[in-house]
Amino acid sequence: MNKKGPVENELTVEQFGYQQELKRSLSFWDLLVYGLIFMVPIAPMGIYGQVIQTANGMVVLAYLIGLVGMIFTAFSYYRMSEAFPVAGSAYAYVQRGWNPFIGFLAGWMILLDYILIPALLYLVSASWLNVLLPGVPTWGWVVVFVAINTAINIRGIQMTNRANWVILIVELLTFVIFSVAALVYVAHGTGGTHFTLTPVFNPHGFSLSMVGAATSIAVLSFLGFDGISTLAEETHGGRQTVGKATVWSLVIVAVLFMLLTYLAAVAYPDFMHFPDPNVAFYFVAERVGGNWLKLLTLVVTVVAWGIANALAAQAAISRLLFSMGRDKTLPSILSKVHPKFQTPIIATLLVAVLSIVVTSFLSINNLSRLVNFGALTTFMALNFTVFIYFFVKRRSGRWWAHLVMPFLGILVLLYVWLNFDKLTFYLGVSWFIVGFVVLLINSRGLSVKPKDMDLSV
Repeated sequence: MNKKGPVENELTVEQFGYQQELKRSLSFWDLLVYGLIFMVPIAPMGIYGQVIQTANGMVVLAYLIGLVGMIFTAFSYYRMSEAFPVAGSAYAYVQRGWNPFIGFLAGWMILLDYILIPALLYLVSASWLNVLLPGVPTWGWVVVFVAINTAINIRGIQMTNRANWVILIVELLTFVIFSVAALVYVAHGTGGTHFTLTPVFNPHGFSLSMVGAATSIAVLSFLGFDGISTLAEETHGGRQTVGKATVWSLVIVAVLFMLLTYLAAVAYPDFMHFPDPNVAFYFVAERVGGNWLKLLTLVVTVVAWGIANALAAQAAISRLLFSMGRDKTLPSILSKVHPKFQTPIIATLLVAVLSIVVTSFLSINNLSRLVNFGALTTFMALNFTVFIYFFVKRRSGRWWAHLVMPFLGILVLLYVWLNFDKLTFYLGVSWFIVGFVVLLINSRGLSVKPKDMDLSV
C-alpha cells in the first residue's frame, strides 16, 4: 500500500519558495460556500431581462451552454490547483505551468475581471437601491458597501466566511420562496401560463449568433468559481480541496440558475414587454407573489450582490494582488500582511479605493463587458497551460484530461469571446497593451524573469 507524503496530502507553500503568512482556516465546505456566494445562487435575478431578451426566450439554454463552457475550465483549475497549491489563481498557474511572462499577462487580464467585479456589483446594487430610496445618491451607497466589505475582509477570512454562511442561507430561502410561488402560479394556469420547454429550446428563435450573444451575458453569473483558487494558502484538507470545491460550486449554482430562470420564463412568457428590462425579474416576482415578493427579491439581490458577492470578490482580488506583489511583478508593498489578522492589508485597501474610483468613471454596461473579456481571455490561457504543463512538459499521456478537455474549454470560450462587441475588444486590447508595457518595464525588456520557480514539485 502506497503512502502519500506531505507533498500529496498537504497544501504547502514552502516547497514553492514562499512562507506561510496567511492563516489556514477554510475547509472544503467553506470553499464551496465561498464559490456559491461569489457566483450568487440568485444572480440571474439581476440580469434576467438582458439574458432572456437576447436569448429570444431561451434563457435556460444560455445558462446551460455557459455551464458547458465553464465546466472544462473548472476542471483545468482543479488540475492546476493540485499541481501548484499557492495563492494567485490563474496568474500563478500559467506562470509556473507555462511561462512566467505569459503568466504575468494572464494575471494582468484576470485583474480586469477581479478589480472591476466589486465596482460593478456596487454600482448595480446602488442603482437598485435608488428605486427604494431615490433620495440617496448612487455614490453614497457605493461608499457604504465598500466600507462594510473592507472592514470585514481586513478582519480576516474567518469573519468573511461566517458572513458568507448567513447570507447564503438568506439567498437560498429567497430562492425557495420565489420557486414555490412561481410553481403554484403556473400550475394553476394563472394568466394562461403553462409549463413548456420553450425556455430551454425554441427552433423558431434559435441561431448560433443569438446563443453566443446571450451566453456572453449569462457567463457573467458564473464568474467567481475561479476565485476559490485564490484562497489556496488559507485552506486545509489536502491538495484536492480547492479543485473539488471549484467544480462542485459551478455545477450546483448552474442547476439553481437554470431552475430559477425556467420558472421565471414560464410565469412571465411575454419576455419582450417588461416595463423595465433592467429590473425585469422583480416584475416577474410581483406577478407571481405580489408586491411583498417583489420587494423581498429586490432587497435580497442587493445584499447578495453588494455585500456577499462583492465581499468574496474583494477577498479574491486582494489575494491575487498579494501574490503578484510577493513575486515582485507588481509593487512588493501589496504583499504586506496585517500582523494581527493575517490578511493582505494593503491589497485590500487598494481594492476599496479602486472600486470607488472605477464606479465614478465607468457605467454598468461598460463594466460588465470588460469583466467578461478579462476573465474569458485568462480562462483560455489557463486551459492551454494544462495542455502545456501536463501533456507536453510532464508527458502525462492522459489524452482526455490533459488534451481534449482543455481544448474543448478553449473552443467554447473562444466562441463566446468572438461574440463580444467592438467596444469591448477595443477596451480589452487596450488593457492588454498597458499590461504588456508594464511587463516590459518590470522585466527590463523580457531579460529578467520573476523570482526563480521550482517546477519539479
